[in-house]
Amino acid sequence: MIGLSDGPPIRPRRNAVGPPAAPSFDGNRLEFALELAPGRRARVYVDFPERHELPTLSYGNRIEAVARLRVPRGFRNPGSFDFAGYLARHRIWWIASIRSPEKLRILDGGCGSRFLAAVYQVRAAILRRIDRLYPGDDYASAMLRGILLGDDARVERVWTEQYRRTGTYHALVISGLHVTVLGGILLFLLRVLAAGAVFSLLTTACFAWVYALMAGWTPPVVRAAAGLTLFLLARYLFRKGRILNLLAAVAIVFLLIDPGQLFDASFQLSFLAVAAIGALAVPWIEATSQPFSSALRRLADRGGDLRIAPKLAQFRVEMRLLAEAAFLATRLPQSWWRAAIGLAGRTALWAHDMIVVSAVVQLALVLPMAVYFHRVSFSGLTANLLAVPLLNAVVPIGFLAAATGWALPARLARGLLLESQSIVDWHARREPDWRVPDPPLWLACLFAAALVAVALSGRTSRWLRAALAGALAATLVLVVWHPFAPQVMPGEFELTAIDVGQGDSLLVALPGGKLMLFDGGGIPSFGRARRSRIDTGEDVVSPYLWSRSIRRLDVIAATHAHQDHIGGLPALLANFRPAELWVGAAGDGAAWTKLRHAAASLGVHIRTMRQGERFTDSGVEVRVLAPPPDYRPAATPRNNDSLALRIVFGRRSFLLTGDIERYIESRMVAEGLLEKTDVLKVAHHGSRTSTSAPFLSVLRPAFAVISDGFENPYGFPHAEVLAGLSRHRAMVLRTGLDGLVTVRSDGTRITTETLRPRGGGD
Repeated sequence: MIGLSDGPPIRPRRNAVGPPAAPSFDGNRLEFALELAPGRRARVYVDFPERHELPTLSYGNRIEAVARLRVPRGFRNPGSFDFAGYLARHRIWWIASIRSPEKLRILDGGCGSRFLAAVYQVRAAILRRIDRLYPGDDYASAMLRGILLGDDARVERVWTEQYRRTGTYHALVISGLHVTVLGGILLFLLRVLAAGAVFSLLTTACFAWVYALMAGWTPPVVRAAAGLTLFLLARYLFRKGRILNLLAAVAIVFLLIDPGQLFDASFQLSFLAVAAIGALAVPWIEATSQPFSSALRRLADRGGDLRIAPKLAQFRVEMRLLAEAAFLATRLPQSWWRAAIGLAGRTALWAHDMIVVSAVVQLALVLPMAVYFHRVSFSGLTANLLAVPLLNAVVPIGFLAAATGWALPARLARGLLLESQSIVDWHARREPDWRVPDPPLWLACLFAAALVAVALSGRTSRWLRAALAGALAATLVLVVWHPFAPQVMPGEFELTAIDVGQGDSLLVALPGGKLMLFDGGGIPSFGRARRSRIDTGEDVVSPYLWSRSIRRLDVIAATHAHQDHIGGLPALLANFRPAELWVGAAGDGAAWTKLRHAAASLGVHIRTMRQGERFTDSGVEVRVLAPPPDYRPAATPRNNDSLALRIVFGRRSFLLTGDIERYIESRMVAEGLLEKTDVLKVAHHGSRTSTSAPFLSVLRPAFAVISDGFENPYGFPHAEVLAGLSRHRAMVLRTGLDGLVTVRSDGTRITTETLRPRGGGD
């Protein structure tokens, strides 16, 4: 059972389901799925003290625990990843957190499928063998666990970032390519062993489905197993396995089972890539290189010249003449030279085919890559040609090492991993760090239409094909270049609180078009070695800004050095290249040092702001209220280090407070720095260490914006703060409840907008 800290226990029908994720490198966390009722699962996280021995958890274990249970909720901003929807597709409806090992018990007995238990035991044995093969080599063991079986719990983001930049990350993720490679090798070995055709095809198909189970039954692997099964069935029935027919059959079946997959990024990327190969690459190869490759076979057979097209017959004659000339020069047998010329020619044509396939896939995926990942890789063509074959070779060699425990294939697999990493690192150093905002809907439709038209233009006139190719190139340039203005209201002031969970990130747009960002959110680690796998700046704030066609920021401000405020700033500096980085009471701690180095490497000017500084821009006056001139930061960051500003536009005023506490608030009141304010960004997420009664009495805000995390463990905002705001009749807007919060003003009127429907006000 799983007991709730604030409710009665729930008795599940069965318990641990699926393969448990590996503990993190610091050994402090376990993660697994728990079935509470048929089709109703919870994702469970268990935190352990350092150097605590973790329990062994397997599929089918019965669990008894006391946990904090909550409904999954992602970041509620336009352009954000639908985390709750993603979990729902895996039938996970709750997140359960167990904070102490004493609150988790693994009971005697088990449940679930014996077949699945056996499959997951094999998976666990392979993972243990991988760890034994690479003692002390975190990189090799983690990457191999991820590539072979999809266990990426130990994969550090920094190891895969260059793969993302160069468009080769797909080779690290278990996909159809893995299933095809393993299935092809198994089929070849069975035929070499003289196994019957039916037995070979049936065994290979069964292996594909078992592998899909071992890999966690992820949709890409399941779709690949289905596609391979259909291909093998076609082979058994002596039918030609046409790519587009197989693709259509698999797509129809999976969409009938789950129509929502049509809007899943993985589904779109997989099917677009295969469709591009079938609709564009294969016809091109069949019309260009494939006839010449066939003509290079059996060069000694002169009678074969009569059965092919004249230009191919002439090509064969020229190759034989070349072999004869080489024989006369070296006196080596002509048969050797014919074989060598045929092999060299077919190799060159194969390289041509791979370049065509890579180029076509890169072109077809431009739009989804721009929409989902905001990247267009310029070096992906050669990076894929060089790195992907190495990573494909890692799959069978890695399984051979895991199955046998031999050191030689283990060293070879590690060498291939390191070589592929070197290749993508080399390309990444030369790849422009080009990030692409969301293209307008009309442009996305034009690009898709042009791509489809090019695919269907094979039998049309040369001039029409050239015109369609030109239209495709023009729309491609517009997608990548993105010469569109940011989506801001001209002549209005805007303050938007981005939902970054328990943290702060505020977008300020001035009437003249200047864009400023205060803080970038972040997820504190609380001193643990384990780091969050989410970079709030890259994964949360940047997608929202890109959804509004924002490519550059004029100013990024770091209010203070707590992780929930500046954790995302290094990525934001790299993505949006501001002219200035504003800081308040910046000390010499590790967080400030890292931020300064990031700014210096990008050529961003650092500007220290203190009380009394002010400037005006397009009718807006900005005045710095904190930190005071005599304030000295401590060795570790504090809330009172915060940069606070008062912004006035026309008759309306806004106060941005960072995380200032009552000491700074009382100084502001005593020094007469405060006036009545229309919009207050509440300090420290609504903690009662801030927003004191004297402070509120001076401000008397009409609107209060609180940046807080949904069901955060701190109880923010505090009831005292909410009561104080209520006494002043302030309208409270919370990112934790309302998602993205936007306040706009034309200098006279104030309007509000939230992601959750809610009325505006004057």
